[in-house]
Amino acid sequence: MRILSNGAHDILPLKEYMKSMTDLWRELADELASWCHTSATNDYKKLVSRVEKEGISFLTITLPSFGKDFEHGLDVGFLDSSAFPGFRKQGGLPLFLGGFLSRIFDPSSGVLLAEPCLDSIYSIRQLTLLFGKIQLPCSESRVIGAFQDYVKCEKELEDWASHNTFNASAFSRIARLLFSDVFTEMDKIIYEGDLVPRHGPGATSDRISGNRKYDLNTWSSRLESLFPFGEFAIPNWRYHYRYDHVKILDPGEEIPVKVISVPKTLRTPRIIAMEPAYVQYMQQAVLHPLIEALESEKVGSNTSHNLCSGFLGFTHQDPNRDLARRGSRRGDLATLDLSEASDRVHLQHVMALVHGFPYLKEAILATRSTKAEIPELGVCLHSLNKYASMGSALCFPIEAMVFLTTIFLGIEEKLQRPLERKDVMSFRGNVRVYGDDLIVPVDCVPFVIDSLARLGLKVNINKSFWTGKFRESCGGDYYDGIDVTPVRFRRRLPSSRSDASEVQSLVAFRNLLYERGLWSTTRWIDENWIGKILPHFPIVEPTAPCLGRRSFLPYEVERYDASTFAPRVRAFVVRHRIPANSASGEGSLLKCLLPSRLLPWEDERHLERSGRSEAVDIKLRWSSPF
Repeated sequence: MRILSNGAHDILPLKEYMKSMTDLWRELADELASWCHTSATNDYKKLVSRVEKEGISFLTITLPSFGKDFEHGLDVGFLDSSAFPGFRKQGGLPLFLGGFLSRIFDPSSGVLLAEPCLDSIYSIRQLTLLFGKIQLPCSESRVIGAFQDYVKCEKELEDWASHNTFNASAFSRIARLLFSDVFTEMDKIIYEGDLVPRHGPGATSDRISGNRKYDLNTWSSRLESLFPFGEFAIPNWRYHYRYDHVKILDPGEEIPVKVISVPKTLRTPRIIAMEPAYVQYMQQAVLHPLIEALESEKVGSNTSHNLCSGFLGFTHQDPNRDLARRGSRRGDLATLDLSEASDRVHLQHVMALVHGFPYLKEAILATRSTKAEIPELGVCLHSLNKYASMGSALCFPIEAMVFLTTIFLGIEEKLQRPLERKDVMSFRGNVRVYGDDLIVPVDCVPFVIDSLARLGLKVNINKSFWTGKFRESCGGDYYDGIDVTPVRFRRRLPSSRSDASEVQSLVAFRNLLYERGLWSTTRWIDENWIGKILPHFPIVEPTAPCLGRRSFLPYEVERYDASTFAPRVRAFVVRHRIPANSASGEGSLLKCLLPSRLLPWEDERHLERSGRSEAVDIKLRWSSPF
């Protein structure tokens, strides 16, 4: 294991690693240049020169910034003179990637052409964003800066609460219009105790993992008042003696969330908060019926149409992508992105959201952590202003409902009259929220942005689009109805088959490039990288359980299974390991009695091992090609 200059661990020497990345860039650039009838020779020379001087940051930070300036030019219709800092220009265009740019913008003025080359648009996005989200740790200074921004955001929320003009009654009125059916059903479910708690596979702030989560020895008095430990955390009341081993924590004693960083980009990490196991357990209990109700056409015994269904998404991103594609073609829909979205949803927003629904309100308060510990800074925030950070199971649906309510507040301001049910229905298919990806009609954008700003929420202007033909939402990028989403190189380059996760990622990257039609680059990856690690790399279907190559040619059967006569190919298969751990007899019984997606008999060793599986090695096997 060697160390990169930015402090990241890697599996190749730094010089060799960057050489591999620049070689891949060259192959892509040459193939894309052939698509666009231009040359990328000088672009590659400039890239090598800049990488030698600036290191890996040119590929992972500078090039993505170039790509963002390019997207802004597509949106506004011209290249701003202040765009592309650090790159020499000739006329209105940078010299770097100039062959592609000249097919999109007028070389002298930088104004967008009437009919820009769509292949060139895709090419620039692919070449600039290729390494933008590679999973490498940020430098220590950037990580510390991200934690400091988390603290700063808390201070800004506190200031907002002191000086805002938040109209809670108007917010509650719109929320009732949108979600009254859902909230009424949730009140009923919570009152009757029809909740099923669950444990997730992730880490927790109290360091309880796997099956041991079913032996909870801490609970909070806030949970106990609505969700008694005896009703939710033991198999039944015959095991009431478990109360003797449980500490019921008063509010001041509760375990704080642990704020940590995980890789996102080399510019900045992603900041998340690990919840205590007992809190996450009951968050999951509230989450699942809430999601089901929000996405259902009809809720409970109510025969009327659920008004909010179709406006929110939690399981499928395709509706957002379809609307983004439509907006890029017709120009009628905008895609908005929020900065620090989760961390800027204030508790006041949420209390106004569920006002008038006492059991739901108590449930989301009882399952909310009020303190946050930031070990990297040696700081503990004792009274959080935000509702929840990313990491809370309820963060995603709660923020989506807050954002949707805020959008319709803006729409109401545009209409200059109180919204009615028929008004909301008229926006079906034109408004949608998935996390912090918002889609709204273009003519409502100024009003929606003002509405968001009044709530202390920030629109990321650099990732929001409504004036040109470019749109992006939920990982789908479109220009004039054409998909221009780049294929991203996500992980480090493996040096051997023992780097199982990296090998998986490389194969997935290769197959996505093939589906994009970049067959020359795909062939180069097969010959220079994958072929040296996986000597058996047959054609397989996308659903195959082995590592194989995607192709429009059919797979070739190498043998038939002796028992089933099913076709088989010789291929490498990734072996996953689930960490070994076990619970007590009571905890094991509780796990078996709780309904879950995985039935106990589907894994006969589920009481001996649990948690998030890890790719541990790769073995050569006879495998199904489909």
